Amino acid sequence: MLVKYHFIAGLPRAGSTLLAGILRQNPRFHAAMSSPVLGLTTGALEYMGASGEFYTSFDATKRKQICIGLFDSYYSDMTDKEVIFDTNRMWAARLHLLMDMFPDSKLICCVRNPAWVMDSFESIYRKNPFDYSQLYTPQTRQTVYSRCEAMASSAGVLGSAWSALKEAYYSDFSDRLLLIDYDLLAQKPQQCIQLLYQFIDEPLYQHDFDNVEYSDGEFDLNLGVKGLHDVKRVVSFKPRRTILPPELFQQYSEMAFWQDSSGTNASIIKPQKAT
Repeated sequence: MLVKYHFIAGLPRAGSTLLAGILRQNPRFHAAMSSPVLGLTTGALEYMGASGEFYTSFDATKRKQICIGLFDSYYSDMTDKEVIFDTNRMWAARLHLLMDMFPDSKLICCVRNPAWVMDSFESIYRKNPFDYSQLYTPQTRQTVYSRCEAMASSAGVLGSAWSALKEAYYSDFSDRLLLIDYDLLAQKPQQCIQLLYQFIDEPLYQHDFDNVEYSDGEFDLNLGVKGLHDVKRVVSFKPRRTILPPELFQQYSEMAFWQDSSGTNASIIKPQKAT
C-alpha cells in the first residue's frame, strides 16, 4: 500500500499535540508527537555532504533516495495506515526539502499569539515550582523576563520555531502550507478539521471532539516538565487573564506576522477580525 506523507509543524504550545490527538482518531491516519525522522534526515545529509569522507560516493539522486528510505523504514510498522503525519517544528525550515521528496505533501502549522505561547510556558513553570526543567538554564530561569527572553531567542523553543515558520510562510512553496490558529481550533474544532481535510484532499472522517486523549508522559518526564503535552478529553476554549506583565504580553503579541497575509500564498484558518 502506497503511504501518503504530510507534516505538522508550527509554534510550541499552539495545538500540535491536540491536532495529532484528533487526527489519530481516523483509523487511516497516523499522527503523533515530534518524531526523530527530521534528525535522521539531516544527519544523513550531513554525512553525505561535502564535509563528509564519502561525499563523492553520493549523487543527488542517491541522497534523495536514502532520505526517502529513512521515512519508509521508520514507519515500516504502520502497515495499516494510508496517511502519515510526521511532526517536527523545524520541518517549516525544510519545506523545500519536503517538496522535493514528497511533491504532493502538505505542511500543517499550528499557530497562536506568541504572547499566549509565553503565557502557557510560564503557567507550566509556576505549576511545577520544585521541578527545574531542561527548558531553562540556571541563568535564564531567574525571572519571567529572563525566561521569556530565553524562549524567544534564535535558539529558544519559541524563537527557533517562529523563524522556521516565517521562512515557510514567505517561501516559494507557501501554497503547500496551512496555518491553523489554536484559539479557533479549540473553539470550533469541527469546522477547522473539515477545512484541513479539504486542504489535504482526503474524505472527511467524523471525529469525536468530546473524547480526544493523547499524552506522552515519558517525553515530558525526560524534559522535567509535567503535563507539557497532555491533551484534555473535551476540546474546548476557556478564556482567562494572562499572567505575563503587560509590556511583555504586548511585546510578544507583535510577533504574530501571519496576521498580515500579503506576500504569501499560505492558507490560514484564523478568527475573523472584529470590524
